[in-house]
Amino acid sequence: MSATEAAPALTQTVGDGDDAITYDIRGDLAAATPERPALFLFGAPMGADGFEQLAAHFTDRPVITYDPRGAGRNPTATTDISVEQHVDDLHRVIQAVGAGPVDAFGSSGGGVNLLALAAAHPEDLLRVVVHEPATAAELPDREAVLDVVADMKKTYAERGDGAAMAAFIQFVMLEGPVPDGYLERPAPDPAMFGMSGDDDGSRTNPLLRNMPAVIEYRPDEKALRALGDRLVILAGVESGETMPARAARAVATRVGVEAMDAPSNHGGFTSQPGMPGDPDGFAQRLRGLLGERTS
Repeated sequence: MSATEAAPALTQTVGDGDDAITYDIRGDLAAATPERPALFLFGAPMGADGFEQLAAHFTDRPVITYDPRGAGRNPTATTDISVEQHVDDLHRVIQAVGAGPVDAFGSSGGGVNLLALAAAHPEDLLRVVVHEPATAAELPDREAVLDVVADMKKTYAERGDGAAMAAFIQFVMLEGPVPDGYLERPAPDPAMFGMSGDDDGSRTNPLLRNMPAVIEYRPDEKALRALGDRLVILAGVESGETMPARAARAVATRVGVEAMDAPSNHGGFTSQPGMPGDPDGFAQRLRGLLGERTS
């Protein structure tokens, strides 16, 4: 099997109606051991398909991926999604799988949700590897970031998906703290990013439904400190001073651990046309952090 092709997955669902969450299992759960427990890989709103390349590197243990609430194969809606809802969903998946405690890797919004899961349900987890958690809570420009998110949400409500996503992309490309007058700049044209500026009337975009809850989430310092060396926080070596990388370093400082380097950028665990990453190097780094052989 190639390093970019994951093993066939068994797809299951936990919950009903709007609370139905779809997840995938690769490998034999019965083969999980304390040395190589099941590994749960997730993001938010990135779904299971975004972790296939990373999962393909862990064929020696069971791997769980899932679609977060509102994304992928799950029901859609228009209301905002809370971190607490994501935590409940993650906990339900781990309980349904029946192979806990698990090692977990969470990236971006998934990194925020993993911090919250570790605080609420530490019994679910062994190693906790958090990659560029997109929370502004510990940043010195927290209020400015939240103002940008509020403006993004207003744009979404008034002008639709393309305009809001253009504003989002422009923001995530920003290096360093939000500068004075940022919101006074001309709004970016969605066409710059290959998107339509037409409003189709839908308001189900899971990324925008996750905000502001994920961005404003404040990690539980006491609970995270209690994890000791089970907690690892990563920032990409190519991520510079973008908000999620700054957040990783700020959260690490807050909870008394050293932020560690990860290969590539915010999406470095996968590689897609026009969005190169380093899934091979990332998997090797993650394997080492999980206490496994890197050969």
